[in-house]
Amino acid sequence: MAFTEKLLTVPPPIEVAGRHIKRYHVTDDPAGIAPDVEKAAYEILPELLPEPDGTPPATFVVLHRGTDTDAYLNAYSWVWDNVLHFRGAAAGQPALHCPDLDPTHFVTPDLPWIGCVWELPPLRHERDAWVRHVLAPEVPCLEAYLADSLPEGTTGERS
Repeated sequence: MAFTEKLLTVPPPIEVAGRHIKRYHVTDDPAGIAPDVEKAAYEILPELLPEPDGTPPATFVVLHRGTDTDAYLNAYSWVWDNVLHFRGAAAGQPALHCPDLDPTHFVTPDLPWIGCVWELPPLRHERDAWVRHVLAPEVPCLEAYLADSLPEGTTGERS
């Protein structure tokens, strides 16, 4: 099986359901993720977010457009101060119980998966950014955390 990295873009953060959302988009299409797929993904996002628990309300998402009919939205939310909560949605992928091949028809499969090789690169960066800006300082700075994103490029190894 031939493996190639995909493109990673970093749209600006948004606010959804009272949470600050850092965004990563993954695709092999240089044009990026189609607007209708992006719109549908962010419409289901509130269903993937945990209830507030006193932790600064921050989430990062990875929206991944597959090479066929599939699309995935992974939402990683900070809870309980230093714990990462995960919920995901998928569209256009029959193997994940999606009802059709429509990449805008997102459902929430009940699987314990947290992401594929192209979706995982932001995890390490986000862990370190959370420690750097929220846990380590005497006064947490959510704004600094939101401004600290993995650089755009490919999903491959970074130094």
